[in-house]
Amino acid sequence: MSKFETLGLSPKLLQTLSDSGFTEPTPIQAQSIPLALKGHDIMGLAQTGTGKTLAFGLPMIDQLRAKQGKTAPKSAKALILAPTRELVNQIADNLRPLVKGTPMKVATVVGGQSINRQIRMLARGVDILVATPGRLIDLLDRKEIDLSTAKFLVLDEADQMLDMGFIHALRQIEPHLSKSRQTMLFSATMPKQIEQLSRDYQNDPKKVQVAPPGKTADKITQSVCFLTKAEKPVRLREILSEDKSALTLVFARTKHGAERMKKQLVAEGFAADSVHGNKSQGQRDRAIQAVRDGTVTVLVATDVAARGIDLPGVARVINYDLPNVPESYVHRIGRTARAGREGEAIAFCSSDERPLLRDIEKLIGRKIPGATPLDEVLVRKTPPEEAETPKAPNKPRRRRPGKKPQARGGNGNPGKRGNGQRSRGKGPRRRSNAA
Repeated sequence: MSKFETLGLSPKLLQTLSDSGFTEPTPIQAQSIPLALKGHDIMGLAQTGTGKTLAFGLPMIDQLRAKQGKTAPKSAKALILAPTRELVNQIADNLRPLVKGTPMKVATVVGGQSINRQIRMLARGVDILVATPGRLIDLLDRKEIDLSTAKFLVLDEADQMLDMGFIHALRQIEPHLSKSRQTMLFSATMPKQIEQLSRDYQNDPKKVQVAPPGKTADKITQSVCFLTKAEKPVRLREILSEDKSALTLVFARTKHGAERMKKQLVAEGFAADSVHGNKSQGQRDRAIQAVRDGTVTVLVATDVAARGIDLPGVARVINYDLPNVPESYVHRIGRTARAGREGEAIAFCSSDERPLLRDIEKLIGRKIPGATPLDEVLVRKTPPEEAETPKAPNKPRRRRPGKKPQARGGNGNPGKRGNGQRSRGKGPRRRSNAA
């Protein structure tokens, strides 16, 4: 295992790393930092939780410290773009200790917070600006930020930015940046759109890949529970009740579903909260802080929290609803087994989610173990209202005592005479259509 001292970082930054408790780089850091220090554009591919923030943050900070000078008002020397508010805050929190004791400033701009406060902060200029694309465009439109002096551009979790429709925002931002810049793009997966994004934004990038795209962390124990939709809430409560102190992330597909689930869990005595797009930034921050404080042990979230939430000690991740995008599964379960720890990922799969499960297994290149084959368990556990009612076999009619058998005609049907005439019975006689 290499040491940070072998990567080419300055002595001052090495001392800062040592003071912060960092001794050995992760594989993505060991490969990316020397190339970035030489000025190369970087395309980094690594699974979630492998230390990508320091992989781009350390060489960027080292180069900025070597060329220190006063930052112009309304400008930034480096720009980091991330898809969610949570990820922006996480990146900034990881970088601030590295610039402690220097004049360098790390600032964030995200939606859901006062834009006027952000404008006042930017008026003084910042060294490293971490932003979500939408809010940054708002500031560019108001001419409150000048990016022409930004010599570094980082696109973190680039694949999720594309999934969330930020490609048009990126194209709006790019012309405002300096052409003579270093661009580092980091992603957990490598769809074709990422290759195109690299061609548009980067100049002869060096590719660094420490895990195949879609590979999940080795220390995550994965399993799938084949359930009907009615059985999902029952099984969820069974799992949560096994150890109520275990920090658990539960992923739902929709905002309303996540909030409804949280309220039901709270009503049943679980220490639960939720994070989703309908929550304000303050509400989301308070929920995450409550998890860190230990007052909340079950966090129900949508994919807005699949990346960007760095919660230490997440014991298990439950995919209550399977994601529509298979890559999201990798990012969801990447919230556990971080920093060398072990973790558990449990997926719930109903009959209509079978195609989603197949897509996930194709992406990660393996079958997720389940206790019972899917078709067997669905047949066995499908409730009566969801199952097709089997037809009962025909049984011979039993004659009541003393009743004569009904005459059958030549065609074998009751009530028909052999010559085709209708028997006389109760009720009016049906007229022939021939009349």
